[in-house]
Amino acid sequence: MPTELTCFKAYDIRGRVPDELNADIAYAIGRAYAEVVKPKKVVVGHDIRLTSQEIKAAVSQGLMDAGVDVYDIGQCGTEEIYFATFHAEMDGGIAVTASHNPKDYNGMKFVREGSKPISGDTGLFDIKQLAEENNFPEVASKGQLFPLDSAQAYIEHLLSYVDAAALKPLKVVVNAGNGGAGAVIDRIESKLPFDFIKLHHEPDGHFPNGVPNPLLVENRQITIDAVKEHNADLGIAWDGDFDRCFFFDENGEFIEGYYVVGLLAEAFLLGSSGEKIVHDPRLTWNTIDIVESNGGAAVESKTGHAFIKERMRLENAVYGGEMSAHHYFRDFAYCDSGMIPWLLVTQLISNRGQTLSSMVAERMQAFPCSGEINRKIEDPAAAIANVEAHFAAEAKTVERVDGLSMSFGEWRFNLRMSNTEPVVRLNVESAQNPSLMNEKTELLLSMLNG
Repeated sequence: MPTELTCFKAYDIRGRVPDELNADIAYAIGRAYAEVVKPKKVVVGHDIRLTSQEIKAAVSQGLMDAGVDVYDIGQCGTEEIYFATFHAEMDGGIAVTASHNPKDYNGMKFVREGSKPISGDTGLFDIKQLAEENNFPEVASKGQLFPLDSAQAYIEHLLSYVDAAALKPLKVVVNAGNGGAGAVIDRIESKLPFDFIKLHHEPDGHFPNGVPNPLLVENRQITIDAVKEHNADLGIAWDGDFDRCFFFDENGEFIEGYYVVGLLAEAFLLGSSGEKIVHDPRLTWNTIDIVESNGGAAVESKTGHAFIKERMRLENAVYGGEMSAHHYFRDFAYCDSGMIPWLLVTQLISNRGQTLSSMVAERMQAFPCSGEINRKIEDPAAAIANVEAHFAAEAKTVERVDGLSMSFGEWRFNLRMSNTEPVVRLNVESAQNPSLMNEKTELLLSMLNG
């Protein structure tokens, strides 16, 4: 009977080392990836975690024993694997990373040719089944290991999104959280007119300052304090593999990812109206308003990177954004990047001569939101059904693109279940009415708390 590998999740691999993920399991995953994807050459890289090089070596050996040539880009962020895969025309890519999970965890993110995602419905569970069976055929000729240096080409690609000569000499606080983002800042620094104030900059898999996850409120204070102390123009913080970035304005205020989606949509549409912008269903009105008023078309997609990327390819969308701080770009093979967003935001600040707070304040007043609120509930499906029944008579629209979305003219909400735990996630927004938004949020929470 095959041993079940619990490290396989809906979109990627994540597990505690060594009981859920180790070198033996990583080797089997490499063999299984080769059987399912059938690549000739695959790029690999690892994040800053203490076990990442060992896991990468094992998955690479699995690939080579299956006859695949492996191209190693070394320590990197997940988006550098995406870039190397499409730029070097590889048949696939594997990033060894557990992003913002605890330090005793590790994992992998997979793509195939063109950096197309491999997730639960596109081959990930086929890889899981073969890795669990762990019964692979002998291969006549084994693959080889080659180093690959794509760092310079990656930096040049990042800079192609902005006009560096037109950027103003901004003061920027950057908090890498002892993850991988600091290395990219060091490489790009000489190309930009910015004064970087660097926090937790050195990569350190011991995570001496806590796991790099700026969504945790307790992790934000050092960035806030540094922005105020240095009178910076903005602050930026990343998670461990820097595929998400988080913004702080010149007052040190944390900016909800929802409003950043609107900013970036506008940045792209100013260059060429008529483009499509993909967004998730949790909070939508601000994004739709910005996109339509700038001559674009807003397209709603189910939440999650695989769904967003698939919809963007289908629509040929120039940009896609989720309120969770994932931002996707057509010219980046429809993949998410934590580096392109802050470059675009600094260009907006430079071009407009406006502060970041003034750019988002107007939008926050126009469409105030609750931010995502999570509640543990014994029976999430029943709770959502109860909410729907309560509001059914007065709802103007009801959607089920992802969870339950209901709108009422002056306000709307989205309520969805977690895929992995008995939790519901609530988002509420209104049109220019923060007190109504707060009132409806409290009402919905009281119903959920039952």
